[in-house]
Amino acid sequence: MAQPPGPAHPEPPTHPAPPYPGTTTPSAPPPPYPGTTTPSAPPPPYPGGTTTPPPRPQPPHPHTAPPPAGQAPPPYPTTAPSHATPTPPPPYPSPPPYPTAPAHPTTPPPAPTPPHATAPQYPHPHPHPTVPPYATAGPSTAAPPHTTPPAYPTPTSPPHPSAPPPPPYPGPSPQHPGAALPHQPPGAPPQPAPFMPHPVVAPDDLDYRHQGSRIHVAHHQRGADATAIGQLATQVPSFLVSLGVVAAVSFAMFGTVIGWLALLAWLASGALVFHRPTELLFARRVLKLRAPLAEERARLEPIWREVTARAGIEGDTYELMIENSTELNASAAAGHVVSVTTYALNRIPSSNLAAVLAHELGHHTGGHAWAGLLGYWYSLPGRIAWALTRWVVRIALAVSQVFSFLATGLLILFMGMVVVAGFLVAWYITIPLVVAPYLLAYAGRQGELRADQAAAALGFAPELTQVLHHFQAEEDAAKAYAAAQGKRLKEPGGLAKLLSSHPDNYTRLRALEPYLRPAR
Repeated sequence: MAQPPGPAHPEPPTHPAPPYPGTTTPSAPPPPYPGTTTPSAPPPPYPGGTTTPPPRPQPPHPHTAPPPAGQAPPPYPTTAPSHATPTPPPPYPSPPPYPTAPAHPTTPPPAPTPPHATAPQYPHPHPHPTVPPYATAGPSTAAPPHTTPPAYPTPTSPPHPSAPPPPPYPGPSPQHPGAALPHQPPGAPPQPAPFMPHPVVAPDDLDYRHQGSRIHVAHHQRGADATAIGQLATQVPSFLVSLGVVAAVSFAMFGTVIGWLALLAWLASGALVFHRPTELLFARRVLKLRAPLAEERARLEPIWREVTARAGIEGDTYELMIENSTELNASAAAGHVVSVTTYALNRIPSSNLAAVLAHELGHHTGGHAWAGLLGYWYSLPGRIAWALTRWVVRIALAVSQVFSFLATGLLILFMGMVVVAGFLVAWYITIPLVVAPYLLAYAGRQGELRADQAAAALGFAPELTQVLHHFQAEEDAAKAYAAAQGKRLKEPGGLAKLLSSHPDNYTRLRALEPYLRPAR
């Protein structure tokens, strides 16, 4: 249907608008379109509202003409209708997080504190080497933790229960360059721990006067001095007893022919003392020694070469081995073995270590090592027979005490008669057997003094004196510690001193005094 033409003026119609839903009274006429000259009326209140908010000026729309001068633009509604609040759409399900690598640690693990110089631990301690563990497969990029491997077991006997830790060794003992992690600023990634062969390495203060020079080789590489001959002579009675024991057992078990072969094989077995593979097996199994590691050999061999060069001895003749111990000690075993403890290798200066090695070399060149082991081997069957005899006697006495005191008395009387008969009939064997331990101890003390003299003759008298002072300081510290605890260390008696294989420290120091005097 056709509509009538509108008025010429472009104003909107003035007829009333329909009421807004939810209201009871007709609303005011709508505001004029922007750009008109008639003043605008306030907008109707929104449903649910009680008051009309004050008008706030708004910038004109960019597509409309600015209002005429003197007229304000229509107010823009500022309160959103409560009924027209749109419902937000449901959130889109996010995918599960992708597995990522754990965060890189920003604080490095604390570096282990190196052991104090006065109380080395071997394993310890020292403390053996601190090595980072191997990297494991996986996405993690964190540096391996700084760990410490187990210490080596110590084969030596436990120390005295009241003895304190050993005093610090005289002389400087700087820390190894790789003994601790370097300082790192906070937030920096941790660095892997450096390889540390030992927590503490003693200074190298030895005078390598023969390094790189031609070495004079002595005509006699080894021999047998009076001490070695005395040791062998003292073991003759024990050897005769062992010979009788082996012959009796061999003939009783195998007959005449095979018994003689067994006896000759036992006599020839003494040559194994000079057989190097047998020596090494004896050192590993019986003496609990081991071959040196690469870093231990790198420190030990130059010192040993200097010592043997001064003595004119071929250093390759002997085998260097290590004993895991926290004591300052060394030994000359069999015919070709020289061993030092881990404490002596890592904690004392090179000059003092050279003096200790020169002392052990003196045992080898003097024949003390092979003579002592050879005498011990040939006297071993007699020692075993004597130990079995004592065990049988103890059992017999215990059994006789169960029955009556009379049986015990008769058994003691019988054993006394056997001993007296042995002294009367075979006095040339019985008496040396009784005196042999004291003679062997005396020969051992003389061997130590001769080995000290051999080291002093090579120019190590001052360094060997420092080592002996360290030994004496350990004894004094043990006595002082026991006195502080209200105890008293048991001093060896007269017979115990006679059975000692080493002279006391002051005796050895007095024997070294002539080598310490300046030459005139």
